[in-house]
Amino acid sequence: MLRDLPSCLLALLLSHLQNVLAKHDLHARSNLVDVNGTTSLWLPQDEYSGSSFFDRWDFFTGDDPTQLTYPLSYTTRDDAFASGLAFTQPDGTVIMQGDNTTQLDKGVPRKSVRISSQAQYNGGLFILDLNKAPWGCGVWPAFWTVGSGNWPWAGEIDIIEGVHDNQHNQVAWHTAPGCTLATNGTFSGTLVNVNGKNHTDCNGLINDNAGCGIVEWSRASYGPYFDAQGGGVFAMKWDENGIAVWSFYRTAIPKDITDGVPHPDNWGPPSAALDPSQCDPLAFFKNHTIILNITFCGDWAGNSYTTSGCPGTCFERLQDPRNFVNATWIINSLKVYGKQNLNGLVSSANDPLVPAQGRLPFWTTLLTAPAALLL
Repeated sequence: MLRDLPSCLLALLLSHLQNVLAKHDLHARSNLVDVNGTTSLWLPQDEYSGSSFFDRWDFFTGDDPTQLTYPLSYTTRDDAFASGLAFTQPDGTVIMQGDNTTQLDKGVPRKSVRISSQAQYNGGLFILDLNKAPWGCGVWPAFWTVGSGNWPWAGEIDIIEGVHDNQHNQVAWHTAPGCTLATNGTFSGTLVNVNGKNHTDCNGLINDNAGCGIVEWSRASYGPYFDAQGGGVFAMKWDENGIAVWSFYRTAIPKDITDGVPHPDNWGPPSAALDPSQCDPLAFFKNHTIILNITFCGDWAGNSYTTSGCPGTCFERLQDPRNFVNATWIINSLKVYGKQNLNGLVSSANDPLVPAQGRLPFWTTLLTAPAALLL
């Protein structure tokens, strides 16, 4: 019981609690009530930023399943750092980029980077603050999460994805059979439509593995215009109420995000949303790692190259390093928040809203501790 804690530790915890409550302004309870009536907070859980950014990531070096035709080489951690494909700048911003200095013969793989978080998640609020996201002819970047085991049985969530010089980000979900994107859900984007057919079946085993998807309405959500705005923030909320994605260019980032006390219910309709009425977000998506990568050509960028307006062929594009000067992530931070319901304690490391590896900080249970325990 808390009364048994050393007085100095209890004082520290109570002080921290007071600061959190003040920041979240618990007197304004309407800001904290979910659509299902549950009162909750999104509390800091993991932060990836600055000189320690790469400490909790693995560098993927296996064969890229999207590269069945085009050459690509994902580098090791040591090679990425040695060749300048991954590093942190003196101001704390993080750089990840494809090789933009080496002239290659046709068919020789161009080096790039793909990293996966060592932590796994079963829900959360993921907020990525970027100064720049990759783009360019033949470039295919992605910020996504994917479940462990055989794909797509634990699900995949594509938060940022696009090709070439597109201006609109595409959000997508890939699942086992049985998950459908509700067309009457609340979102501002447009359903992905191919040959007159909306992609609303999220089954990743059909339709060339396309899953279901929504294209963001804002032309500042991807490509050169996003970078020209000084970048911005992408946020993905995943809980029992569904999976939703928002994007904000630099001057439109909500103050609660910059203050570190996010309230997604105050952000307006998301750009894309998977409603729980036709897809259980806690059943179809499990044990996800976070992934950031830059692919060149591949199934999407390669197959769409001839209709993209880009010059030559994607094979030719890969040879000249000058074509990849914009194939760069410039990251300020990636913050993950865990959901704390105020009407119940965090009781199990297997709680679907608690990371698969680790738990929310112990002090978060103070939010609902009976007053008598604080005496």
